Amino acid sequence: MKKILLALVLVFIVATSFYKNNMAMDLNSKPILEAKLKNKSNASMKNSVKVVGNELYTSLSFVGFDTLNSEVFAKAFLGFQQLKKAGKLPENSHLLTICDFSLSSTKKRLWVIDLENKKVLFNSLVAHGKNTGEEFATAFSNTESSYQSSLGFYVTETTYNGSNGYSLKLLGMDAGYNDAALQRAIVMHGADYVSEDFIKSQKRIGRSWGCPAVPRALAEPIINTIKGKNCLFIYYPDQQYLSESEWLKSEEFS
Repeated sequence: MKKILLALVLVFIVATSFYKNNMAMDLNSKPILEAKLKNKSNASMKNSVKVVGNELYTSLSFVGFDTLNSEVFAKAFLGFQQLKKAGKLPENSHLLTICDFSLSSTKKRLWVIDLENKKVLFNSLVAHGKNTGEEFATAFSNTESSYQSSLGFYVTETTYNGSNGYSLKLLGMDAGYNDAALQRAIVMHGADYVSEDFIKSQKRIGRSWGCPAVPRALAEPIINTIKGKNCLFIYYPDQQYLSESEWLKSEEFS
């Protein structure tokens, strides 16, 4: 009898010990699980802008237009969101203008996109500065009288009539890259040298003094569409700029 009681006591001790160990494991596992969920949530937050940008890009129709490079759009969209987050653009801003200066000047390398309605509004030729390159852009500057284009993000301002006709002021948002735009009078305007006829005779379009000039016939409709606190992004695969722009390197959206 004593042996039976002793065996029962031992079984009870072992069973209790196993239960306590499982309880300890469960308690220790809970913080680990919460941490995993938290990490997953943070990752989702970091990727949210990228996901939304990808969805927007795939929903755009480029039928009748030249196709904008998806990676260029992704960078432009990231900067656009960052500018809104920083209060540089209104919350209701939904127009994004992109110039891809990695392309030949004979290509329609400017796009105006309505992000809210997921629609390409304009696709146009656009000039770079005379000292930025011939057919292709190769060199950029933020210096006055350089006659070179400036990379980066801009916020569109007010319009005026000047020596180049109807024009749009641009406020450069990238320190050291385009923040001298107003001082340099880097504006959007129309130009006769931005045309298919010019391409036929010169194998490139004409060049500006650094302004993103567009065809004369499109200047007014484009400017009237994007004026008043909207985003313009002038892109070129310059690795130094891409790594230094505060609008492209946020940890939250990386």
